[in-house]
Amino acid sequence: MPYFIFIVLYGVFGYWQSVLNTDTGLDEATQILMVLTIFVELFLIKDLFSEKTIPLFASKRFILTTFYLSSAFVFLILIANYHENYNANILLGSFILVWVNDSFAYLVGKNFGKQKLFEKISPKKTVEGFLGGLFFSCVASYFIATFTELLNFTSWLILSIIISVFGTLGDLIESKFKRQAKVKDSGVIMPGHGGLLDRLDSIIFAAPFIYLFLRILQYVS
Repeated sequence: MPYFIFIVLYGVFGYWQSVLNTDTGLDEATQILMVLTIFVELFLIKDLFSEKTIPLFASKRFILTTFYLSSAFVFLILIANYHENYNANILLGSFILVWVNDSFAYLVGKNFGKQKLFEKISPKKTVEGFLGGLFFSCVASYFIATFTELLNFTSWLILSIIISVFGTLGDLIESKFKRQAKVKDSGVIMPGHGGLLDRLDSIIFAAPFIYLFLRILQYVS
């Protein structure tokens, strides 16, 4: 069932215009999906800090897989379609910010980390590592803004903060899921790296918030 839901969501939002030859209703459907996805993710954040286990994981897994995993890939498409015509530069820039954040969070945390960020869930993550990843993501946003013309530096700077904060939360939530399932990796498709979810947990959790920011930016500009 989760795979079927994913195919339906991906098909509807990815091929709405090409199949129906109209975008009537697409914007409204997208906004509804965005609100539902963000609400589910906010509940996941709440459960991360307040519960020993995440209730949705046990009792309402279809809600979780739909609005935590499946819809995230829809928003990756929508981010690339930010200017109505497909342009992967914003999506690529978002991935670069995720990679910079994760890489420097690891490097700074390994060399200077002392205070644990969330020891029960991810013992290796530190506050210093998180701040280091955030700082270098902000630095990287300047270079991305310099070499692209889609968004200005201020917008990329805000995106870097959104990606660092929500990307880190997504990583922690995925780590908590693995602890509940008592597994080390989310899959075995990438030897030495775990599953796809281990590699994409940050960007898929941040994706709806990135899209929300782009919508707000489009509205006020």
